[in-house]
Amino acid sequence: MPEFLTLLPPDDARSLLLANVIAPLPASQTIETDSALGRVTAEDVIAPHPLPAFPRSTVDGYAVRARDSYGASDSLPGYLTLIGEVPMGAAPTLTLSHAQCALIHTGGMLPPGANAVIMLEYTQSARPGEIEIQRAVAEGENVIRVGEDVTQNQVVIPRGIRIRPAEMGGLMALGIQKLRVSNKVRVALISSGDEVIPPSQIPQPGQVRDINSYTLAALVTQAGGEPVFYGIVPDSFEALRLTAARALTDCDMVIITAGSSASTRDMTADVIAALGEPGVLVHGINTRPGKPTILGACAGKAVIGLPGNPVSALVNGYLFVVPVIEKLLGIPEGRPKPSVKATLTVNLASQTGREDWQPVKLLATPGGWQAEPIFGKSNLIFSLAAADGLIKIHPDANGISAGAVVDVFLMQ
Repeated sequence: MPEFLTLLPPDDARSLLLANVIAPLPASQTIETDSALGRVTAEDVIAPHPLPAFPRSTVDGYAVRARDSYGASDSLPGYLTLIGEVPMGAAPTLTLSHAQCALIHTGGMLPPGANAVIMLEYTQSARPGEIEIQRAVAEGENVIRVGEDVTQNQVVIPRGIRIRPAEMGGLMALGIQKLRVSNKVRVALISSGDEVIPPSQIPQPGQVRDINSYTLAALVTQAGGEPVFYGIVPDSFEALRLTAARALTDCDMVIITAGSSASTRDMTADVIAALGEPGVLVHGINTRPGKPTILGACAGKAVIGLPGNPVSALVNGYLFVVPVIEKLLGIPEGRPKPSVKATLTVNLASQTGREDWQPVKLLATPGGWQAEPIFGKSNLIFSLAAADGLIKIHPDANGISAGAVVDVFLMQ
């Protein structure tokens, strides 16, 4: 197809695609917080009270008035009167006065009059009812003040944030039992090709099992979407058009695998063009793997044609499918992706002007991570399954030399 002769850089192609995807405020639902891991907040989360709600000790030791400890040292210890112990899980019933202290445990509530805690290891019992202190503490030392973590009415989690374990803990600390989250993005998955069969069947000569529907479904799920399977469509323009039209009506975006290369049998671009305006935006990306990727938009919804080769489909799923899902979820563009720095073990060649993505395996060494390239053709899925991440070779480079420190984008 003529569009295939014009190859856009991946960044430009992605920007063009996202610019044509209409993303209104995502539809949302209220769910139980304990099931919110991986979901995206649909509104700002406001702290209903300060955290902590009372001053508490961060160590085991003695609650004191800081000024009563001034001047104390190993050679010249100070002495304080022990007036009791702070109970765990309850408010203290005692109040500190001049030269007094109270035994307190980690997490215990500071009694009135106290403003610091001396760690247990800097003290010893001098005589019954008296504690020897061997160092001074400053006001607030070993103490978390009221609201030091979070103040009341503070925005603790903005809208558009994916909930991780840390956010889960924070929400529970504030007693937030229900959370408003964006609905999962419904992503239609269509495989095409007379040679493609379900994984449950035994391939006959010339047939291949459908891999892409399942790798992409996993990627969609991980990104916060809901994969919707539309099965395997034969090499028929009308069959593919009807299936894609139904998927476009039912779902938020459509992915068609196979049928994206410049061949007389491949009709994905024609089907996308027939689904609505503006249709095909890009047919051909200046990248490897996945050069024949098609990016389209129909009535504000993304329709993406990915190559049939599993490695190409999955790598370009990371590059183009995930950003669309994140936009539809309300996640701000440009959020950092997990990566590690590693030393490349061998030279990597590349074609100047083309962006390459190279799978690598990470090797732990005393000097840090090493990135060992995994070489394989784009139809060999286990070459990608053996990889921990991908290295991007910039289009203005003709390769990367062994020993160079590279960023490895982790495939999680």
